[in-house]
Amino acid sequence: MQPHGLDLISIINQGAIATYPLILLSIISVTVVFERLWSLRNLSAMTLRIADSLQEPLKKGQRDLAVAICKQNSNSPAGRIFLNILSHENLARGEIANGIATEAMFEESQKLRKHLWILGTVASSAPFIGLLGTVIGIIRSFESMAVAGTGGFAVVAAGISEALVATALGLAVAIIAVVFYNYFQTRIGSLNALLRIQVGKVLQNAVL
Repeated sequence: MQPHGLDLISIINQGAIATYPLILLSIISVTVVFERLWSLRNLSAMTLRIADSLQEPLKKGQRDLAVAICKQNSNSPAGRIFLNILSHENLARGEIANGIATEAMFEESQKLRKHLWILGTVASSAPFIGLLGTVIGIIRSFESMAVAGTGGFAVVAAGISEALVATALGLAVAIIAVVFYNYFQTRIGSLNALLRIQVGKVLQNAVL
């Protein structure tokens, strides 16, 4: 049987000023993580598949067929980028083609980073919210000791242990957020590099 001072529900309720916001932030973070994992699934393989399917039509000058392939894959960043490039009439001029490609890739890169600012914000703010809860809890513990008129660490030990839960919870939420934030940044960076390579190949054939 758990000691009363370590009852999780009681600790959460007593540290509501910090624990409730941290629980909310953890739910938001998990939601963003699953949403981004779902959105980024199979994008690398899909990018390679679409780029490969465009090579033969472009080499043969079948631009309409290449555009149709892009429209069929407009649910992916690569499909939208290639469609944006091939839909313009001035691809014969290399500078214009490169400008169109750069703009399209930047737009898709921003979409890939959608909601990542939330993870960054949670990662940076959660420890401070937890620390705030701990400080408030310790203040309350010493206030209770002053009211009781007795001293000694035993009087405030239970209160301090409850207060420290806020810091632990804040760190846990922040660690999860920062790990996935860095993971998504790395994955999106790799995907952007892959897109640049494949866009270069498509442009090479499209402007011939």
